[in-house]
Amino acid sequence: MPDVPLHEPSKINLTDYKQPSFDVETVNLDIKLFEDHAQVDSVLKMVRQTAGDIVLFGEDLELLAITMNGEQLTAERYQQAASKLMITDAPDEVTLEIQVRICPQTNTALEGFYMAGSGDDTMFVTQCEPEGFRKITFYPDRPDVLAIFTTRLEADKRYPTLLANGNLIEAGEVEGAPDRHYAIWHDPTNKPSYLFACVVADLDVLTDSYTTSEGRNVLLEVYAKSADIDKCDVAMQALKDSMKWDEDNYGRAYDLDRYMIVAVSQFNMGAMENKGLNIFNTACVLSSPETTTDSRSFSVKAIIAHEYFHNWTGNRITCRDWFQLCLKEGFTVYRDQSFSADQQSSAVQRIDDVATLRAHQFAEDAGPLAHPVRPESFVEINNFYTTTVYEKGAEIVRMIANILGPDDFRKGTDEYFRRYDGQAVTVEDFLSALSITNDKIEDFIDWYRQPGTPVVSGHQYYDSAAQTLTITLSQQTRHVSGFDAPKPLPIPVATALFDKNSGDIIAERMLLLDQATQIFEFEGVTSEPVVSLLRDFSAPVQLNYDYQDEDLAFLLKHETNGFNRWQVTQMLVNRILLQSNDTEVYLQALAQTLPDLAADDAMLAARLLDIPSAQELAAAVHKDYDPELIKAQREGLYQQLAVALKDQWAALYEQLPMQSYKDSPEALGARALRNVVLDMALTANVTGAAEWAQQQYDNASCMTERFGALKVMVNHQVANADAYLADFYQRFQADDLVIDLWFSVQASADNVSTDTIASLLAHTDFDWNTPNRVRSVISAFTSQPTVLWTPEGLDIYTAVIKKLDDSNPMIASRLLQVLARWYTLAEPRRQMAHEHLLDLQQHVSSKHVHESLTSVLGAASE
Repeated sequence: MPDVPLHEPSKINLTDYKQPSFDVETVNLDIKLFEDHAQVDSVLKMVRQTAGDIVLFGEDLELLAITMNGEQLTAERYQQAASKLMITDAPDEVTLEIQVRICPQTNTALEGFYMAGSGDDTMFVTQCEPEGFRKITFYPDRPDVLAIFTTRLEADKRYPTLLANGNLIEAGEVEGAPDRHYAIWHDPTNKPSYLFACVVADLDVLTDSYTTSEGRNVLLEVYAKSADIDKCDVAMQALKDSMKWDEDNYGRAYDLDRYMIVAVSQFNMGAMENKGLNIFNTACVLSSPETTTDSRSFSVKAIIAHEYFHNWTGNRITCRDWFQLCLKEGFTVYRDQSFSADQQSSAVQRIDDVATLRAHQFAEDAGPLAHPVRPESFVEINNFYTTTVYEKGAEIVRMIANILGPDDFRKGTDEYFRRYDGQAVTVEDFLSALSITNDKIEDFIDWYRQPGTPVVSGHQYYDSAAQTLTITLSQQTRHVSGFDAPKPLPIPVATALFDKNSGDIIAERMLLLDQATQIFEFEGVTSEPVVSLLRDFSAPVQLNYDYQDEDLAFLLKHETNGFNRWQVTQMLVNRILLQSNDTEVYLQALAQTLPDLAADDAMLAARLLDIPSAQELAAAVHKDYDPELIKAQREGLYQQLAVALKDQWAALYEQLPMQSYKDSPEALGARALRNVVLDMALTANVTGAAEWAQQQYDNASCMTERFGALKVMVNHQVANADAYLADFYQRFQADDLVIDLWFSVQASADNVSTDTIASLLAHTDFDWNTPNRVRSVISAFTSQPTVLWTPEGLDIYTAVIKKLDDSNPMIASRLLQVLARWYTLAEPRRQMAHEHLLDLQQHVSSKHVHESLTSVLGAASE
């Protein structure tokens, strides 16, 4: 029976974990899809593990029948309430047969079994992580219940594609129903219900094969709409590259005869690693030079890798409970980041990783939504698919890998796979395996338990007589309400000393800061060096070292670590924007560095021109945040930079001519730098820059060039920008993902107004049921806080949350979390934001939004 929304939903605590009373050995599912509903018949063979009742979870289900060991159960034999069905008098061995009716055609939450698309593009798919399987049938829907699944699908023949996990064992026409057909799939591996998947659709398929290191020949299939099948080659190649990479770096080979990927247009997440049948948001699997930007295409490769790597880190070894989500996600993110670093510039990959961490996770840690990497409690687990769990979780694994070194880290991961294959485990189990060569690794458990971003401060003293350099470092983490007082964490600080005269490295060491304050000494240092700390971002901390601006400029010139060259430019920029430092050193350093670097590493050169986003800068302001002031300061510095290097832009743009499309690190770098230079030239009013943009758009060989030109024309209000927007729409109106770009370039424009946002939301191509389209407008809009944090901006934004709270509460909750730092605003914006949030509280009912809103509003009392 359907759930009634709860205004005071119950909290689930890590400390309350109990082993399930019954295990499930096998599951037989029979899913029959009809015009207005689906019937699901399930047979569960269950065995008692401990004393207690059979507890099954179910939501939005109509129970038609239930039998236990062949006996029909009457309503008196079970209890059904609060999304649970409990049987109290079960014997130790049970065969449960359950029949339910569900309605995927009206399932707008996009969890469980739901309809995506419309008309000829209609398809039916599943999304079961974390707790969607309970919307398909009654089941002990928790990650520590692992079973063998056999799935029969039946549907009208207008849906010729019938897919489920595992291997296809039978297919044919339904007897007595010539318009219907069926397929039976068997997955031989034990898996939790969140990894179940099925697809009923009419799709084309791109096929290939891969022979594993163990000699298994694997059929590879990527399914998509016929119009999109020619955009699946990048995904297919990325899949093969990922399989080879995992064999080479972790010794992990694929274990089934078939690996399938399905592209779905309506999907809440990026992708889902269902065993043998990955379901992907179209934005994360489709790619072609004409329709996909370089950054999105590279993201496709990374996400393909991420989901494939889950086969071992998430599927074969899964989580004991959802509090351990970071176990599978943190490790897998680290693995996909490492894979990506091998595909392009490792420095630029690290820059991308850290920029995301600083812009989003550091802000999360600094606000009311701060939580440990392994949360201690939750109301709705969907609210904890966060950058803290994913990206900070990956940084913890990276720290451990750096401490252990490549050989010992590989020994530890091999031990992890050996011990726990086929099990549902915990973070403690993971650290135990990795500690076989270094028992200090288990000290990293506090990184999983403690919220907040540590701030590492330090200074140095050079004794010329003793030829010693002493570095003093200390760490401090803010106390997050509701948690124990923070304790010192083990923080690896990668350090190098540079000779001031030659610019050479004279010493390198990994310092381990594991106390509140520590002193580290370097001997045999013949002259005072420049110290480079936190190289390659060796720990997810904020660094506050006693640098002079000239030291940072020196490191920009001499650092051999590309990431650190970017990091010192970010330090200089933040000092200018947040501490009102002079710009002279920063501008001179870039002017001297850029020309040579542009010739040697265009991708890194493009990133050195980064200025932190308005959102990232806002996260560093803890009181009286003024969006207008931050915008003025940021734009003022960007203007100064553009003007200071004005004489270089024309020469650089000429050095980066458009060429036939190539997918190589060098070509990607050239296109990235060309777009940055084009924007800088328009900012500096370089003669002819507007014509450059028009010519780049007209003559583009790929979407990166065309969209880059369109974006600068829109942002700089070039005279005929509207005509180019119209042309872009006409060219690509049949491609949903490109039209998402059309929406986003307008919603994120520097001159965007609330009238523009309202117009986009009312556009005939706007679809409330497609998360990609919603994000293309609403998430893009948040990049302009001067408009968001106005009465009109918040009217629109909170109205969107109210609307989605009913239809798709997962997306609504994630949009709400963007407003988490409202309490840092200067008055009168602060009071205005508070009133909007209080009004929102009166109009929402989902537990997703309720939990997030309670935390967001709680900031007012801190």
